[in-house]
Amino acid sequence: MSVLRVAAAQGVAVAGESDTNVATAARLVRQAADEGAALVVLPEAFLTGYAATAFAGKVPRADDLAGGWLDPLREEAARGATTVVAGTPLQRESAKTLSLLVVRPDGEALAPYDKQHLFGEEAEHFVPGDHGATLAAGGWDLALSVCYDACFPEHARAAADTGATAYLNAAAYFTGSEHRRDLYLAARALDNGMYAVFSGLTGACGPATFNGGSAIFDPEGRPLARLGTEEGVAVADLDPEVVRATREAHLMHADHRASLGPRVWV
Repeated sequence: MSVLRVAAAQGVAVAGESDTNVATAARLVRQAADEGAALVVLPEAFLTGYAATAFAGKVPRADDLAGGWLDPLREEAARGATTVVAGTPLQRESAKTLSLLVVRPDGEALAPYDKQHLFGEEAEHFVPGDHGATLAAGGWDLALSVCYDACFPEHARAAADTGATAYLNAAAYFTGSEHRRDLYLAARALDNGMYAVFSGLTGACGPATFNGGSAIFDPEGRPLARLGTEEGVAVADLDPEVVRATREAHLMHADHRASLGPRVWV
C-alpha cells in the first residue's frame, strides 16, 4: 500500500438532467486528474440531482451501466487513469436505491453499494441497501457510504473491522447543517484511525439548496483539504504510514468492547 492521491469533488446538479450532470461530473474528474488524483468521489445523487422530482421519475437502470450515458465519465477515467465514485439513484428490478457507481479506468462500471440509512422522504422513493461495500484501489481498502450512513458510528466501524483504511462518503447536506456535516466525518475518521473523504452537493437543486463543504480528513479528524460552496475539487494524499502511526497512538478502535454489560441504576 503506497500513498494514494484522492479528490473530493463538488458541483451543482440539475434535477432530472442526467446528461448535463454526467458532463459536469466528467469536467470535475478531469480537473482532479490534472491535479494527480487517482480516485475521485462525487456527491450523493449527483448524476440525477437530489430532488423529489428526479427521484419520482425515470432514473438510470442498474442493468444499463454499460450504456453510452456514462461514456463521458468513462473517457475521463481512462484519460486520467482515475477511479470515479459517483452517486446516483438506480432502478434495481422492481425497486429504486440510492447508490454509488464505481467507474474504473478500463471502462468497467459497477454499482456495488446502496445507501443503508435512508433520510426523511428518501424512504418514499427508495429501499435501503442490505450490505456494506469496500473498494480496492491502489492497495487501499476504501469503504463506501452515502450521506446519512456516516451519522451512525457503527457504519464506519464495520468497515474498519473488515480492514478499511479510508471511508468515502458521497453526500447532499442542506444549507444550515454545516456544523453537523463537518463533525460527523471528522468523528468517523478519529473513531477508527482512518482517512475520511467527503464529497458534498452544492448550490440549488430543485427547491433545496446544498452547502458543499467537500473535505478530506486525516485519521485524527483534521481537515487536509476543504471547499466552501464553490464548484471544485479538494485534493490530498492518503499515506498508509499515517494510518499505522495513528492507530498505534490512539487505540479506540482496537480497545472497543463488544458489550459494556447491564446498566445499573442508582
